[in-house]
Amino acid sequence: MSKVDPWSVGALCVALIVLAPIAAVVWIAFHPVENIWPHLMSTTLPRYTRNTLVLMLSVGVLAASMGAVTAWLVTRYHFVGVRWIQWALLLPLAIPAYVGAYALVDFLEYAGPVQTGLRSLFGWQSSRDYWFPEIRSMGAAIIVLSAALFPYVYILARAAFREQSGAGEEVARSLGAGAFARFWRVGLPLARPAIAAGTAIVMMETVNDFGTVDYFAVQTLTTGIFSVWLESNNAGGAAQISSVVLMLVIVLVTMEKVSRRKVQFFSLSTRNRPPERVQLTGIWNIMAFAACLLPFLIGFVLPFSVIFHHALSNMERWHDPALTTALLNTLRVGGIAAVVTVLAGVFMVYGVRLSGRTLPRLLLPITTIGYAAPGAVLGVGILIPLATLDHGLADLIERLTGTPTGLLLTGTSFALILAYCVRFFAIAQGAADGAMGRVPPSLPLAARSLGRSRGQVLWEVYAPLVRASIGSALLLVFVDCVKELPATMLLRPFNFDTLATQVHEQASLENLGDASPGAVLIVLVGLVAVGLLARANR
Repeated sequence: MSKVDPWSVGALCVALIVLAPIAAVVWIAFHPVENIWPHLMSTTLPRYTRNTLVLMLSVGVLAASMGAVTAWLVTRYHFVGVRWIQWALLLPLAIPAYVGAYALVDFLEYAGPVQTGLRSLFGWQSSRDYWFPEIRSMGAAIIVLSAALFPYVYILARAAFREQSGAGEEVARSLGAGAFARFWRVGLPLARPAIAAGTAIVMMETVNDFGTVDYFAVQTLTTGIFSVWLESNNAGGAAQISSVVLMLVIVLVTMEKVSRRKVQFFSLSTRNRPPERVQLTGIWNIMAFAACLLPFLIGFVLPFSVIFHHALSNMERWHDPALTTALLNTLRVGGIAAVVTVLAGVFMVYGVRLSGRTLPRLLLPITTIGYAAPGAVLGVGILIPLATLDHGLADLIERLTGTPTGLLLTGTSFALILAYCVRFFAIAQGAADGAMGRVPPSLPLAARSLGRSRGQVLWEVYAPLVRASIGSALLLVFVDCVKELPATMLLRPFNFDTLATQVHEQASLENLGDASPGAVLIVLVGLVAVGLLARANR
């Protein structure tokens, strides 16, 4: 009889915990207390689905175009400002899309500086004297989300363009291909897998978004989950909408995997020489700089300037006890979630490596689906089963002790931390798997031959060698926890605010001045992560 390996069992338990919320959503959707599926199909679901698809596809196309073009320009050409603009294009990642939405509306609304300046310049008295585009609209949401998310495409496309050989472009140039032809027929096809992967991430983040679409009054599947659950008090209906979102995400992930599997490129040369950058002059120099500067201005400079201006104009808000409480709550739940997530990721990867069995190895990549699943979907999959368990546990303790304990799981930040762990487990698991894969197998084998236990091998051999990667994962998970809004709004305890929820609530009440200090703090935390990404991509 084979001995039970605690590392393998532990790895399976971690995988089951990560996958449980997804399974719970599917179960609740097919076994609701009140089946409102026919009502949803005949009323709101088609509109939610249509808006989500339009938003997702539009943001995907626009973000892919912005990311691919800017990546091509900074890797193939020398133009004014290219040395700093190639790193500046990463900065929009520090701005959550919902913060960009608040800033854009404040900048372009009727009482904002743009329309006020136009009325002053041309002598217009009211909005009846001129036409101005509707700010809170689908189009504005597409622009904001694209400007906030295009760096995902830019990072991957830039790496792909840098790794390409210069021989292909030299051949194309010798055959008379111009600059656009070399981009369209040589560079872009070779970088397509990377661009497709980045675009898939952008589209999944678009599906996950709640703050932006809610602020722009665009009804999507994610807003439908909040509406059906919180306003109509129908958890089964929320789970049914969540299952639609989950199916959409699975289709996206599958399409991205299939597209990369069918297209393979190989470098036949052992001496891969990167393409030489072309020096641009005249109008082309200015146009290349402008093409890279515009996404940076819309994605970072505009929102940060507006938010920072409001923060400086409302200095008294920095001393607000509510802001301090929200900051402490954010640091506490984000810090705990980051540590637990990274430890669980390391434990699972190490356990799977020790196991060598088929089931753990199959579950390892499946656990990354939590990152693709929107926060609102995870909220449904966590809160409903956990609330049932919580009430049963509270009743049992009260019967045994005679003392009411209240809700221990959903009445505290436990559910919120669990959601963060599931949502961002893929980051920790990917970092741990990649880092451990770079450790030569001879080192742990040598340690085992010297009498070290498996735990000692992990601590004494692997830990020092993967410390940098694990530290990076810890920081990235923490930053994502700070910015996460949908799951936080659904799972936070009563009267419990984080920076994200406080900023959203204040901005929804049109109190951007009150929301700005919290927004600035979120952006500053995001800048740390962007700095880490820039350092890793040098």
